[in-house]
Amino acid sequence: MNHGADGPRVWTVKVLTLFPEMFPGPLGQSLAGKALENGVWALESVDIRSFARDKHRSVDDTPFGGGAGMVMRPDVLDAALTATAGPVGAPERGRAIYLSPRGRVLNQELVKELAATPVVTLLCGRYEGVDQRVLDARGLEEVSLGDFVLSGGEPAALSLIDAVVRLLPGVMGNVETAGEESFERGLLEYPHYTRPAVWTDGQGVERAVPEVLLSGHHGKVKAWRLAEAEAITEARRPDLWSLYQAGRPAKNVTNKGRRQARRRDPKPE
Repeated sequence: MNHGADGPRVWTVKVLTLFPEMFPGPLGQSLAGKALENGVWALESVDIRSFARDKHRSVDDTPFGGGAGMVMRPDVLDAALTATAGPVGAPERGRAIYLSPRGRVLNQELVKELAATPVVTLLCGRYEGVDQRVLDARGLEEVSLGDFVLSGGEPAALSLIDAVVRLLPGVMGNVETAGEESFERGLLEYPHYTRPAVWTDGQGVERAVPEVLLSGHHGKVKAWRLAEAEAITEARRPDLWSLYQAGRPAKNVTNKGRRQARRRDPKPE
């Protein structure tokens, strides 16, 4: 089923799945849902089972070489991909992706690439996975959410689409917000605070907002936020911190902010 408007300026995602009723799902709500309704982006969910060739609508079979589970058939998937994404090399094909735990890990850089690609096709696997031959023949990229295993590709597809849609023009209300979020500068995001300025927690401890955020001094606030982002990234994601350090001048180091963030991080039991 198609959702959204057609047109060359509309970002379009096509999802091949055994469970088309899972889409748009949460993507039909909030900002993504409004953007879908307004035609900022378009979604096509395709039922892989409709391309099966037997009366039982079989899409899987036992693996060669033995082993547990079932494998999705290459002939069925190839027919679905041909009808949905078009032939390999066609300019209108865009990018075709198989959601797989062994793929390239999804990060903000890849999200931006996909947001700049007019058409993206996502293949959601199930069971033990899909026949390798169709991946090779169709030239599918493999993309992973991380080092864990899901029951199928659908939750990963929903997350990928959500990450891309929020970058499309006209989706987010405040474009400045996106530039300060986690990973945009190679750092995790700084902490956030709101009213009341002093809050008493369930143990009766009063917790105040950092004074600098109440100062009204934009320069000091900006410096504090950068220091906090650097400190949190160094403490929690040394891999990101190493990359960030390699690409910035040494004078940006803010040890005071790092010490503050370390005090917030819970100590191991």
